[in-house]
Amino acid sequence: MQEQEYQERVKQLMADYKALIKRPNIKARVTNGIVERYQYPVLTAAHTPVFWRYDLDRVQNPFLCERMGINSAFNVGAIELDERIYLMARVEGADRKSFFAIAESRTGIDGFRFWDYPVEMPSANPEETNVYDVRLTQHEDGWIYGLFCAEQHDPEYPEDPSAAIARCGIARTRDLKTWQRLPDLKTPSAQQRNCVLHPEFIDGKYALYTRPMADFKSTGTGEGIGWGLCENIEHARITEEIIVDRCTYHTITEGKNGQGPAPIKTKEGWLHLAHGVRDTAAGYRYVLYMFLTDLNAPWKMIAKPGGYFMGPKGQERVGDVSNVLFSNGWVARANGEVFIYYGSSDTRTHVATSTVDRLLDYVLNTPPDGLRSSRCVEQRCDLIKKNLANPWWKPGEKVT
Repeated sequence: MQEQEYQERVKQLMADYKALIKRPNIKARVTNGIVERYQYPVLTAAHTPVFWRYDLDRVQNPFLCERMGINSAFNVGAIELDERIYLMARVEGADRKSFFAIAESRTGIDGFRFWDYPVEMPSANPEETNVYDVRLTQHEDGWIYGLFCAEQHDPEYPEDPSAAIARCGIARTRDLKTWQRLPDLKTPSAQQRNCVLHPEFIDGKYALYTRPMADFKSTGTGEGIGWGLCENIEHARITEEIIVDRCTYHTITEGKNGQGPAPIKTKEGWLHLAHGVRDTAAGYRYVLYMFLTDLNAPWKMIAKPGGYFMGPKGQERVGDVSNVLFSNGWVARANGEVFIYYGSSDTRTHVATSTVDRLLDYVLNTPPDGLRSSRCVEQRCDLIKKNLANPWWKPGEKVT
């Protein structure tokens, strides 16, 4: 390739990247009154800098080949600092290894730009292979904590390359740049994923949401979203886990469920976002749901709407692991806005917006799951009867 052609191709790569970063996001026209989705994802593989993927040295890379491809950017932790939104994304290379990287934006809706370098997260042990799905918590002790899945091959099954052990990795920072890795969480459970640090002390102790499971992959091997206390986060150990939200037959959490980001403190209680999983003929289906727990006892459920809060739609249903929504990051702003960041199909990151008041209205006034078809029909008939009896609403002509 001639030098001029090489330079033109590099310029085009840079121009395409800048156009993507600067593209304004647009609210989708259809809304359910609870959240607004947006037309474009906020992070994709193409949002990663060109110099992460290409060797731009013409001598070393004369054909301008992509040397280190990026497969996806999804499942982000989220935090607001100094009126800017920071997403700590799970970026997956073409080699399948995940790593963390920070992208920031002034609006929280568009314009996300990755920092020049990804996060260099220290390892807790030499066998650690992969890290992903970080939850960020600004704790009252003054630190920003990141809890994430730290995965390694299971040494008890050396002949099975898919056998894995998942532990809860813990790290903390003051600036999102320099991270202090702490020892992994210890619990009575064989596997831990989807662990989240509660933002406040409970009886002087650190409180964590967990997901105790007996097996790395299978559904049905865990009880639900757990809760436990530990004395010292620098050597975190939970000796007893209780279940906050249990997996239930023939619901959206039949297979498994997990806490999303750290809950939001509201006047009515702690507002939670979680994911529920059920098995289908086409594979696992992941949806998002919400619930509310007591302000003074965050492990006690006080409200939980029936069904899912958000399910995959349109392009969200297509990707590396199809039919999946997953959220581990949201931001509650001082003006009452809530930015919900969610990954779709393990491929890209989206944003949806709402307010604390709307989310509380949804959680407190949506009927709970009736658990049986007959009860669910009764609930729906109650709603229909109420609407048809309302004097100002005119449903139009009846079909005869």
